[in-house]
Amino acid sequence: MKNIYEVQQSNKIKSGVITTLFFLFSVIAIYFISQAFGYYNGYEVGGFGYVGVALIVSGISTFVSYYYSDKIVLKISGARVANTKEERLFTSVAENLCIGADLPKPKLYVIEDSAPNAFATGRDPDHAVICATTGLLDKLTRTELEGVIAHELTHVKNYDIRLMSIVSVMVGLIALLGDWFFRARLFGGGRSRSRDDNQLGAIIMVAGIIFAILSPIIATLIQLAISRRREFMADAGSVGITRQPQGLITALEKISADHEPLEAANKATAHLYIANPFKDKSGGAVGWFASLFNTHPPMVERISILQKMS
Repeated sequence: MKNIYEVQQSNKIKSGVITTLFFLFSVIAIYFISQAFGYYNGYEVGGFGYVGVALIVSGISTFVSYYYSDKIVLKISGARVANTKEERLFTSVAENLCIGADLPKPKLYVIEDSAPNAFATGRDPDHAVICATTGLLDKLTRTELEGVIAHELTHVKNYDIRLMSIVSVMVGLIALLGDWFFRARLFGGGRSRSRDDNQLGAIIMVAGIIFAILSPIIATLIQLAISRRREFMADAGSVGITRQPQGLITALEKISADHEPLEAANKATAHLYIANPFKDKSGGAVGWFASLFNTHPPMVERISILQKMS
């Protein structure tokens, strides 16, 4: 058996390492792509001129989604405000767990769908939202529901939505710069000067092309790795709040055993849910490489780790 605090600390370290590597990689990739872009257009190597433009464009879209993410996601999902009478158990569980976790009570919403699932959104604990499907509320016991809600509260407590918003900015910035660079080369417009004789410029151009091709893929893979690691952290956090793992274990078992896909989910919101809402049935055909593109860790692995917690 593993102590819950040891598991939490291990998850924090691993998540911190992955996040740090992501930002280091992003800085290097952005630097080389922007330098190659600028050099192609006839500017001297050095500076971050094009980064500023790309950051503004990417930042504006992310700023809007960050501050209005809860409203956007709820609208897309067709969620309604939870009724305190009809969803009394949902309300009661959330209130009690928030008291125990010393968190403000989030707004509660419900999606009319028989597929069991739930997600949290909102930029901080004071603007948090927890949304559950009617399938989840109907099929789980109180103890199981506590495990799921505690998982979502941990996402809120750890500011996971904020972190993933920042990560999305970096991924979007890399993709935007790479796209601009290739469009510039495709349609021409580069200034002709003695850059062919500039050895440093030639190196920058080659490095820029390599990073422009590979960086969006690598950045996305690291982004998904961060998302999966945060799920492990939220699982451990759920046990830390409820003080027993069995509720979340049986809840995850029920959710994974239910093969009905969640119709309200889409690719933009799938990573928010406690489990993959699309119910991928590829099973053994999905190898190690394909798993790198998953937004969630394998359910079997999550349950196995929870079973080892004391």
